[in-house]
Amino acid sequence: MTASVLRGFFRRLNAIVVLGLLAAGLVSGPAAAAGGTYQQVTGFGSNPGNLTMYQYTPGNLPAGAPLVVALHGCTQTANDYHTRSGWQKYADLWGFAVVYPQTGAANNSLSCFSWFDAAKDTRGRGEAASVLQMVNHARTQLGSDSHRIFVTGLSAGGGMAADLLADYPDVFAGGAVDSGLPAQCATSQNAASSCQNTNQGLTPAQWGDKARGSFPGYTGPWPRVAIWQGTSDPTVKPVNATELRDQWTDVHGIGQTPSGTRNLPGNTTVSDYSDSAGRPVVAVYSISGMGHGLAVNPGSGADQCGTAGAYFLDTICSSYHTAVFWGLDGSPTAPGPLPAPTGVRVTATTAGTASLTWNAVDGAVSYSVRRDGTAVGSTASASYTDSGLAPGTAYGYTVAAVDSSGAAGAVSTTVTATTTGAAPRCFTASNYSQVAAGRAHQSGGYAYANGSNQNMGLDNVFVTHTLREAPTGYFVIADAGCPA
Repeated sequence: MTASVLRGFFRRLNAIVVLGLLAAGLVSGPAAAAGGTYQQVTGFGSNPGNLTMYQYTPGNLPAGAPLVVALHGCTQTANDYHTRSGWQKYADLWGFAVVYPQTGAANNSLSCFSWFDAAKDTRGRGEAASVLQMVNHARTQLGSDSHRIFVTGLSAGGGMAADLLADYPDVFAGGAVDSGLPAQCATSQNAASSCQNTNQGLTPAQWGDKARGSFPGYTGPWPRVAIWQGTSDPTVKPVNATELRDQWTDVHGIGQTPSGTRNLPGNTTVSDYSDSAGRPVVAVYSISGMGHGLAVNPGSGADQCGTAGAYFLDTICSSYHTAVFWGLDGSPTAPGPLPAPTGVRVTATTAGTASLTWNAVDGAVSYSVRRDGTAVGSTASASYTDSGLAPGTAYGYTVAAVDSSGAAGAVSTTVTATTTGAAPRCFTASNYSQVAAGRAHQSGGYAYANGSNQNMGLDNVFVTHTLREAPTGYFVIADAGCPA
């Protein structure tokens, strides 16, 4: 067991002991001793989304503490979420502040966040911009750690949380979507119902494109995402959890097959999806039999929290497990603040390989290498050779340092490597024209591709084929698809 893992274990053990003493009345908690404050905050910005800001700050909160943004569901208020969700308990215990944005009937008749309105849920606009202003205000006021800012939300708040993760991946290190929807699933209120109730029929890449399109040109790192869903939810159907999984695994460049599953209390099954460094970056928490709401579990245990009520369902304390997933309990799972490697350069290329090197980063135990945004390998040294490439093709590479907890830091600038050799060329024409151009030859009234000698059919102007040339002078039939 590594030192960082041991530290996380003893922090959790200490939390259990302290909470037990609190329940017995033998000690007072941080909020009782230091006087935590829940209050409305005004003057946080121009507020284009017409939202209200509330903030909970534990007493004696140190500079450099994490910050959590928690978004209520429809018909709820910020105070509902503060008093029932359980976030205050862990803010007091583990030392972080919570910002509670609030919308109202002036924005939506049911006081829902507008996750389906491109004028309100996109980067730099409307409610999304107001939330960012709240984050910036709290971060400046409290001296929060800019590498540990997180967002979570329920239902419509969950849909907005997903939008915010896509809009501001440069701000949020992680998020949680509770009974919510994928980022940018709908772009109008009329389309919202379809997102809530039916499979949209999109591939993981198409879902990933919706997230990537929220901040064009951004190359990472991307937030870690926890997805919570009841299997009996009649309002936001369970297919949304699958679509969220597809979206965020694709954004992280990993597959949709879990790297592991485990069971938690409350009939909860967790499926983890890990990156190339072995760190879970997406987790799906499926709660058997639960309807629509936020999972809570009232009680004094370390992993119990919240108050049951309308849309706060007594199953499992999702706030506890989300905070642990983010690493707020001190466990070694939070994204690390290691700087981006510098001096990334291409040292050699062949027709099928590209070799890279970079300056070592202090504190790094390995490096994650991505090709055109997709993780392709991990190395303990400050160099890497990628193989299996196409000749004469340009590839973009980035590198991130990984610390001892498995957390990847900032991503390097992109460098381009172009493999040697001629890129494949493609020619579509009639058999007669292919022969006339010297890409095929005629024998016995039939045309044959030069090099491969594949039979192309009758040598006339009525039969058409696409020929792919690679290497020079060698042609194969490529009617099914021919990369240029």
